[in-house]
Amino acid sequence: MDYLKLSGKNFLVTGVANRKSVAWHTAKLLEEAGATVIYSVRSEQRKESLAKLLAGKPVYICDVERQEEIDRLRDEVAAEYDVLHGLVHSIAFADYSSGWLPFHETPRAAFLQSVDISCYSLIALANAFKPMWDEEASIVTVSISTTRMAAENYGFMAPVKAALDSTVCFLAKSFSKFSRVRFNAVCPGLLKTSASAGIPGYVDSYLHAEKATLRKAAVQTEEVADAIAFLLSPRSSGINSQGLVIDAGMGTNYFDESLVRPDQTSE
Repeated sequence: MDYLKLSGKNFLVTGVANRKSVAWHTAKLLEEAGATVIYSVRSEQRKESLAKLLAGKPVYICDVERQEEIDRLRDEVAAEYDVLHGLVHSIAFADYSSGWLPFHETPRAAFLQSVDISCYSLIALANAFKPMWDEEASIVTVSISTTRMAAENYGFMAPVKAALDSTVCFLAKSFSKFSRVRFNAVCPGLLKTSASAGIPGYVDSYLHAEKATLRKAAVQTEEVADAIAFLLSPRSSGINSQGLVIDAGMGTNYFDESLVRPDQTSE
């Protein structure tokens, strides 16, 4: 039974890095549902590293910092497929090579590059593929559960994700002038991914976030992929210009007694 009505549809999935990626878990769900997944990776090196994982699947190369590569990706995909029914935008990058700096010392070049890759790329891809989107296509990006919690180690990436959240709204409004294409974001709590491993002090933050969830168990990447598949499907047709928070209740549980009084044990 094709409950999500994804069978026979074409989806462009960006950002697969390895088996831990949100993009990879989502792609597997889509393929299991009978959809065709078209993969876009950032470099030839990344394509080679994914050779076993993506064997026999359509894989294209696109560095989203380069408009000419985005245009080339569109042309290459258009040569093989007539229509796209959705996009998974799972692209984010932050250069922390300068070390763990106070936010006010954020390097200009690093901040602007992060905005370009993590946020502007959604605009560029949506616009480049405009002729290919199905009338009711669904485009989903990956944000974070809150951009209002100033975690020092996450640094300038939170403001960049805030820009991404706003971009979702503006794209939804802009595309509504000529189509029914939907734009939404999934906003997960802390996950175990390779990308997160590059954030200074991430493990400590992850373990704390797990304690703050209502179920005392961290959000799983598969749970985020499930939500993305739903937002890509016609079953979510009434959802547009939204951010779907997936944090296992963490956002309502900051003052849990176990966090406020960690040294006291219940009798």
